[in-house]
Amino acid sequence: MRLRRYRWSDLESVWALHQICLAQVGLAPGDGVYYEDDFPQINEIYIADRGEFLVGEVPGGRVIAMGGLRRVDDRTVEMCRLRVHPEFQRRGLGARMVEALEKRAIELGYVRLRGDTTMNQPAAIELYRKYGWREIGREERGGCIVLYGEKDLVEVMSQLAPFK
Repeated sequence: MRLRRYRWSDLESVWALHQICLAQVGLAPGDGVYYEDDFPQINEIYIADRGEFLVGEVPGGRVIAMGGLRRVDDRTVEMCRLRVHPEFQRRGLGARMVEALEKRAIELGYVRLRGDTTMNQPAAIELYRKYGWREIGREERGGCIVLYGEKDLVEVMSQLAPFK
């Protein structure tokens, strides 16, 4: 998988990927759990506002993964839209996306990373825990339990430093 920055021509592919991945865990656009109004404005909401949006593609240009960074404030960024097509899951591609987004968050000057997932997404929960996220809250929304997590990027920064 090759990671690259989102282009406007990716909109249809990322929207389809979003829908496929939500359906896989029993969720649907408009069900009250996830918002979708950001998709037509990915460049403005993510990239132009001190964030990022990456897609992962396989040879031939098929988009099979995605993930974004959305600015919360000057110190905090939200990792969102983390998706890997079901045909390509359990191959470490989600981990590659998380690592790339964490690195990019640090490059952009953030010190805290936040995100959320639902209890019906155990693979996402496992991935976040593997990367040192801690749960900071839960709420019921749209018939699902949404978990909110956070990660301090200072530790990641020290691992990237050339000297310790």
